[in-house]
Amino acid sequence: MNPKIITMYLPQYHQIPENDAFWGKGFTDWVTVKDAQPLFEGHNQPRIPIDGNYYDLSLKGNIVRQAELANEYGIYGFGIYHYWFNDEKNLLTKPADIILENKDIDTHYFFAWDNISWKRSWSNVSGNDWSPTADKNNSVDNSFSNESGILIEYRLGTEDSWKKHFDWLLPHFRDDRYIKVDGKPMFVIYHCSKDLLTMCQFFDRLAVENGFPGIYVVFRRGVNPRITKGQNVFFYEPSASSWDLLPNKIYRWVLKQFGIKYGPKTFQYDKVWKKLLATMASHPEPTLIPSAFVGYDDTPRRGKYGTIIKGQSPKKFGTYLRELMHIVSSQNKPYIFLTAWNEWSEGAYLEPDCKDSYEYLKAVKNATCN
Repeated sequence: MNPKIITMYLPQYHQIPENDAFWGKGFTDWVTVKDAQPLFEGHNQPRIPIDGNYYDLSLKGNIVRQAELANEYGIYGFGIYHYWFNDEKNLLTKPADIILENKDIDTHYFFAWDNISWKRSWSNVSGNDWSPTADKNNSVDNSFSNESGILIEYRLGTEDSWKKHFDWLLPHFRDDRYIKVDGKPMFVIYHCSKDLLTMCQFFDRLAVENGFPGIYVVFRRGVNPRITKGQNVFFYEPSASSWDLLPNKIYRWVLKQFGIKYGPKTFQYDKVWKKLLATMASHPEPTLIPSAFVGYDDTPRRGKYGTIIKGQSPKKFGTYLRELMHIVSSQNKPYIFLTAWNEWSEGAYLEPDCKDSYEYLKAVKNATCN
């Protein structure tokens, strides 16, 4: 049996007050996509969705269309990014809310918790400065401009906070469309710590109390590997398969410290995919969920400090995905996490654009049918 494709899903395409304050009124990720500039001859920027469809994910019709498109081309469901920062802040929930409230939306989904603070691009604190170009170019609310540079602080909290978080998740877990493994709701976590493992044990107890066999937690591999040893894990691609070029990253980091100008980091599509395939073939253990990617170019967010994987094409993507499907099928693994459905400002998307139309979606359908 072929493994099911689950594509990672960015909900950052509807307006929220926090983004208005941080990056300018009306900000969604489409602003970053539209403002992108080519950095060299032949650089495919800005990316333009087919028919100029810069959709709004606060509207049910757009999510229905995405679900229909995914079903048509053999995609099982979405791994929706989840932004629970603390008891007071849980952002970008509208698409998941719409799915939960509308049982007629034909899809499957789970949450992927990106559990880290949002910070300013100039800040040295730990966190995700995922939109530095917006940080640079837009006026912001001064109430968020403090010395630490933290926009929204992630706080794990204690059992009272964990219970609130679980209670928010519970209606989704109970939905028949929410993806489960042996009856356990799947919950992906990007950043791990010992305290987080304790929280997961607490979640597991709450899941049992609410009629589930437990909770199926999956951590991103490579983050605190000693802590996640023995846990369900996945490699986040394509970054996990680019580590063989770590010296290049260090070299560019040194140049940056001395203010020496350079272009974005570049990797070759074929080389990254071949490393990915070799890694997946050498990890048959059932605790490792296979991962893949469509393409990558985050220069719309990071400009000259971004990363580009060059040489991608729908044909290559389809060839490599079919090879991965064969590997994963031989290992009897049920899922592949694919980056991504709609990471437009990272050049990682299956949705049709003005350059390649529906060719990447067709490649998925061909791979899942063979």
